[in-house]
Amino acid sequence: MASLAARRLTPERLDDLPPSDPAARASRRDLRRINALMAQGKIGADLVRAHAATPPRRIADLGCGDGTGALRLLRRLGRAPEGGTLVLTDRQPVVTSAALDPLAALGWQVDVVAADVFDYLDAGGRHDLIVTNLFLHHFEGPELTRLLHAVAGASDLFVATEPLRSRLALWPSALLGLIGANGVTRHDARVSVEAGFRGQEMSDLWPGTPLAEGRRGAFTQGFAGRGLHG
Repeated sequence: MASLAARRLTPERLDDLPPSDPAARASRRDLRRINALMAQGKIGADLVRAHAATPPRRIADLGCGDGTGALRLLRRLGRAPEGGTLVLTDRQPVVTSAALDPLAALGWQVDVVAADVFDYLDAGGRHDLIVTNLFLHHFEGPELTRLLHAVAGASDLFVATEPLRSRLALWPSALLGLIGANGVTRHDARVSVEAGFRGQEMSDLWPGTPLAEGRRGAFTQGFAGRGLHG
């Protein structure tokens, strides 16, 4: 078993599959269940409530996937403020009406943007809040540093929920087959933990003001930080 003393990045299989591939669709279904079990929406919402001075009106979700992560978070935050705009961005967004319709019912104007994360952030838009869920662990070294600097320059508040890199989090990833998870999901769950975070690893790289970082529940490392202009 690989050492967990340092982060170790391995390519995730879902990233290399076309969105229409049956294995990719099955893995996205698995991820919806896993995110629910990890309570990522609650963890993210708790961090937003604890650190947002006012309800955020312009939010971006980086690496949004099918949009259900943003939906879980925003359901817990309640109705959108007047003029609330949500940008769901991903290289290959697979957002459907199953996420868009409930978000609209909450009062959000939703824009789905297919873009590389650096291209999106470098375009210069400002946000009250940027969120990511199980996204930062795909980056390391100078690329991760560049990403966090770009996010800090584009947001008043940043909240991330990432895999916790621990033995406790690693063992359940080997048992996902018991809930019917496919091979893509089982592989990616293990390597996600190995690439995850612990301690103050995100805070140490954050160029703004770190507000909170630590273990949230059994499997999640949560982070909140104030941006460079917040």
